[in-house]
Amino acid sequence: MNTSTTTNTAKYIDNSAAIGIFDSGVGGLSIAKCIAEQLPNEQLIYIADTLHAPYGEKSIAYITERVNIIANQLIAQGVKALVIACNTATVNAIDQLRARVNIPVIGVEPAIKPAVQQSINKKVAVLVTQATSENERFNALVNRYKNGADVFIQPCPGLVEIVESSQISTKHCNELLNQYIEPLLAQGVDNIVLGCTHYPFLQQKIQAIVANRHVTIVETASPVTRQLHKRLTELNIANQCQKAKQVIFYSSKPCSKQQALFSQLWQQSIQLEMFDH
Repeated sequence: MNTSTTTNTAKYIDNSAAIGIFDSGVGGLSIAKCIAEQLPNEQLIYIADTLHAPYGEKSIAYITERVNIIANQLIAQGVKALVIACNTATVNAIDQLRARVNIPVIGVEPAIKPAVQQSINKKVAVLVTQATSENERFNALVNRYKNGADVFIQPCPGLVEIVESSQISTKHCNELLNQYIEPLLAQGVDNIVLGCTHYPFLQQKIQAIVANRHVTIVETASPVTRQLHKRLTELNIANQCQKAKQVIFYSSKPCSKQQALFSQLWQQSIQLEMFDH
């Protein structure tokens, strides 16, 4: 990717232009895959900022800086919309980004509202990174939608790193998930919200832990895709051309191991390019 030019705004919006999607690493692939499946005419550019991951342990200033650098480069490439496929980046940096760009910016927020609405016990858990758990915007979101329910916020240090290092099948992964989830089950939660885009890749393991407990796992990829489609439609910039979609993948730390992980999570062989900024 050519990163020699930076800009804060797009000069015009081209219907056939790509949608820029980014995350601190591979977690946002769970969002990108849903977008690719449900909006098959759209061209996608995905950036994993792996060199600077995980965001969950970084300061707000650091996260904001990385979000702006990546967004500027995607806008320089002419994207017509941005998707921040990262809960931590969304709660820390989306407001300032929306204030300074003139294309749609879609963020990822934990699906607390639907989880509360469908909870029978009125006890909901949200699995998040440490940075998200401490964020004022996130906590305001919880207070806005809890509607009298008990919402248990569970920071999950280490889970992002497990996904990023392709250690999902390890004993350590199982131990961490049990450590975080069993106390929530003991509290009687019946809905668990996956509040980080990395966590859907752990969903099968989480499902095994809550088996026979009448617990619903709530993810965010589908709502994000619906919101993206809504904004593209409102602005009349959805791609109507019936042609094969193209997805270009970048990483700020590409290597053969990460390319293999991308291919595994995307469920087909991909070529990983260098994002050098």
